[in-house]
Amino acid sequence: MGAYILRRILLMIPTLLGIMAISFAVIQFAPGGPVEQVIAKLTNQGGSDRLGGGGGDAGGSNFDVAGDVSSKYRGAQGLDPEFIKKLEKQFGFDKPPLERFGMMLWNYARFDFGNSYFRDISVLDLILEKMPVSISIGLWITLLSYLISIPLGIRKAVKDGSPFDVWTSGVVIVGYAIPGFLFGIMLMVLFAGGSFWDWFPLRGIVSDNWDQLSWPAKIADYIWHMTLPLTALVLSAFATTTLLTKNSFLEEIRKQYVVTARAKGLSERQVLYGHVFRNAMLIVIAGFPGAFISAFFTGSLLIENIFSLDGLGLLGFRSVVERDYPVVFANLYIFSLLGLFVGLLSDLMYTWVDPRIDFERRDI
Repeated sequence: MGAYILRRILLMIPTLLGIMAISFAVIQFAPGGPVEQVIAKLTNQGGSDRLGGGGGDAGGSNFDVAGDVSSKYRGAQGLDPEFIKKLEKQFGFDKPPLERFGMMLWNYARFDFGNSYFRDISVLDLILEKMPVSISIGLWITLLSYLISIPLGIRKAVKDGSPFDVWTSGVVIVGYAIPGFLFGIMLMVLFAGGSFWDWFPLRGIVSDNWDQLSWPAKIADYIWHMTLPLTALVLSAFATTTLLTKNSFLEEIRKQYVVTARAKGLSERQVLYGHVFRNAMLIVIAGFPGAFISAFFTGSLLIENIFSLDGLGLLGFRSVVERDYPVVFANLYIFSLLGLFVGLLSDLMYTWVDPRIDFERRDI
């Protein structure tokens, strides 16, 4: 197993390099980069604004708008070429792309992500600042969806073809088909001061006076704020795991060892939880890390926006819109690295759940 883990870790290096290289190449052809963003803001607002945290004073420089100087940047005609060069140097675009890519990889290998272009804060501090919200959402969605999906999936497998199985399948399919953000809007209209009741808050994961509350009140306040966002996400999150659990149990129940166990006089509960459960839950349990990462990074962007939860999803979206490339690439690097390690962890969980699985004997 040690050799397998080492091979997987070594394979992560070219995989991560490929992800970063493709993303970096795409960015080179994307219009509206940070230099163009600043130029557009300055020309639209008369050149009086300053840059917000880029690390230089180019935003406050004097420039000549009378001349018609040709430039490779859209909207830069009439600006002083020296000012454009200062902007390029400030954002690091005065160097060739390959040199910039190499410097980025070297810094990222040391987890040095630099500073945000448009926020006066380091990228790592910015990510750590937003992470508690995303961790709360991702962890609770994963736990709640599994706590609902596994018992429901087992019950559906035992009652396969019964009215219970039919109507619960209808509920699961509807929940899966309707996006979580639509549930969020509906819950907001119904229970958050929309057209009906005003029972739950619409902003943040805690109240402004949270630090002044007692511990029981803090817990209650946190639950109060998270009820609607989690409900909206869980309703559409447990469908896949429920059906996966059901189908896995059905496949195991029809195998010969189950018939033998029943022939020995074991009760249905002993057969189900003593023999079937471990084999049937292999694929479900092994997928737990991946489900958490999925909910943690990608499942809550619109919900964060609707309920004003300032997490990583909203940060990544705003960074792409603003062309804040240090934040974009740092998020991509961290998420990709975690995703690769979670894939390895999922394989290791297979061996933990079922020791008969041996990845050492497989050719990678």
